[in-house]
Amino acid sequence: MARGFSMRGVMGVGDRAVQHARAWLQSQEPGSRVHDVQEDPRFQHRGVDLLWELPSGEVRGIEVKGDRQPRRKRYFFELVSNLERDTPGCFLYSGADLMLYVFLVQGELHVLPLKAVREWFLPRAKAYELRHTFTQTGAIRYTTVGAIVPVKDVQEGVAAVKVIRLPRRGEEPEASTSEASLAAASAATPEPTEEDVPY
Repeated sequence: MARGFSMRGVMGVGDRAVQHARAWLQSQEPGSRVHDVQEDPRFQHRGVDLLWELPSGEVRGIEVKGDRQPRRKRYFFELVSNLERDTPGCFLYSGADLMLYVFLVQGELHVLPLKAVREWFLPRAKAYELRHTFTQTGAIRYTTVGAIVPVKDVQEGVAAVKVIRLPRRGEEPEASTSEASLAAASAATPEPTEEDVPY
């Protein structure tokens, strides 16, 4: 079943995810600079949201995804961004080096080396369920299609994936955390039931 979202709601999730992404990137490389290029047409068609300029002068492209669902078991990999116009999803065309996938409710940021994850996923794509969502922007409504992929599958298939626990207010960003320690930390709190639909 397709789920609908308003553009305002989607942008709110995206803005919060970008804030977390910026803070984490800058914590990893003191002296680095993060440039927001979400509104820059030169980068929109490349699927790049942020440019991470390292002190060495190297610049890396970053794609940011925000997820507000109360469980962190699955990623939503966008395969078709606009079904009505038959445009490919950013997971397929993005030229970013990293995808930072932010699970807002759980307070986690997942670092996915995009090329490696894409190479792992494509031969297995048919094994995963597709979901349709629609977004309303004024009088225009468009449909997005993505694959629902369990986090554990990706972590088992791509060793370079990292999970970072986001800091609470007043805390410093944390380094990468193992899935085992996250599972232990969340075991005491039962997960609420939800429909598994992306942001």
